[in-house]
Amino acid sequence: MAVRCKTQTLQVIDTEYSADAAEWCPLDGWSNILACGTYQLKKPDGGSGEQESDSPHTRLGRLYLYRFSPNQPFSPVTELQRMETAAILDMKWCHLPVADYPTLGVADAKSSLGLYRLRSGKESCRVEPVCSLGLGDECLALSLDWSSGRRESGCPLKIVCSDSKGRLSLLLVEESAPSLDISCQWEAHEYEAWIAAFNYWSPDVVYSGGDDCLLKGWDTRTQPDSPIFTSRRHSMGVCSIQSNPHRENVLATGSYDEHVLLWDTRQMKRPTSDTHVQGGVWRLKWHPSQGNLLLAACMHNGFHILDSDHQPEECAVLSSYVLHNSLAYGADWSRLRPQASLLANQDPTPPQPGGPSRLSSSDSKVHKMDGATQNLKIFYESPTASFDVVIEDDNGEYVPDSCPEKKEAPSAALEGQSDSAVATACEYGTPESSLVATCSFYDHVLHVWRWESQRSLITE
Repeated sequence: MAVRCKTQTLQVIDTEYSADAAEWCPLDGWSNILACGTYQLKKPDGGSGEQESDSPHTRLGRLYLYRFSPNQPFSPVTELQRMETAAILDMKWCHLPVADYPTLGVADAKSSLGLYRLRSGKESCRVEPVCSLGLGDECLALSLDWSSGRRESGCPLKIVCSDSKGRLSLLLVEESAPSLDISCQWEAHEYEAWIAAFNYWSPDVVYSGGDDCLLKGWDTRTQPDSPIFTSRRHSMGVCSIQSNPHRENVLATGSYDEHVLLWDTRQMKRPTSDTHVQGGVWRLKWHPSQGNLLLAACMHNGFHILDSDHQPEECAVLSSYVLHNSLAYGADWSRLRPQASLLANQDPTPPQPGGPSRLSSSDSKVHKMDGATQNLKIFYESPTASFDVVIEDDNGEYVPDSCPEKKEAPSAALEGQSDSAVATACEYGTPESSLVATCSFYDHVLHVWRWESQRSLITE
């Protein structure tokens, strides 16, 4: 089944410190809130000349909070808050309110896990620290996951956290007056435990991946002295895991070996698919509503959207977003749905030479020609400066560069529609739009972009 896709960069933000985590709030009414975490290694003040100081490096961090406003077409992302913290390795929002508030969990370089509450004020909203808990002796808290991935209440709320000593910690969250308590802690990997994640369909089971190249599963109903399985299918360190919240028994894992593996959790001897994405897979995120779509942050090879349907041996790569110039680390989908379509109702007539247009990248300049205001956006297609140019009106409606071949249309349903609208309606279904945030490390940049897909209704 053919799929048409388009990406559009909405805003690029300099985070000053190296950016490694981007997380949209998943709660209804708060899905326009974006958090970004950073990690900056500061060298000590050295002595004179070329002599270096023996003092340790300092790991600095900063937590940013942003709001996305679709009615601000040229700069939809507004910074609400910045907070100095320890260096942030990972962070995730709880999928349910905690004590009636959206709550963000943060794993940091000072071996602690902290909870931050999102509060709304008269003019803005901010996060404030609620509680934190140390994970033990000197280590980095590397990752965390909430047990609430399926957004269902009724079960005790838990967090699993991994650290640089190779340990996993299972924490219980007291929701009425938020606090954290370590339920159990165990040695899981010989080296760094890069990632830990819950089975959202069975939260007593957690998965972990480490720099020892091993993927493991654990049953936390008893003291997890030994794993319920150990997989060596990844050939390098395992650094990303996520359970599919829409499809039971589906698990995605990624590794420095540049492969995304999908698994049926009922049998973990071999993966159900293996996709080579040509970059170490630091983060994986399933789409908030479409169970077949997987967003992958692939370090040296940008960000990719994978389709797990219709490919028995490997996922199809639907789109690649490669505008970052450094390590692709943080990535997340928003539950917001952009309204104006990039693909539907396309005009088959391309812009005429000399017609009204506006070139823009990060800033926006409007030129009025022939008495009409027209805006032009650049849709980048590759990191080598090739791009498509399309026209945008003052209402934010876009006219992309191609249109589908016309098919015979049902006249009653499409009466009065343009030829291009008829062609699109006959060959393709309704466009699906998603809002995405991605960030990269050494260039300390956060991108907010839009992705739209449209599946063909014509079967081969």
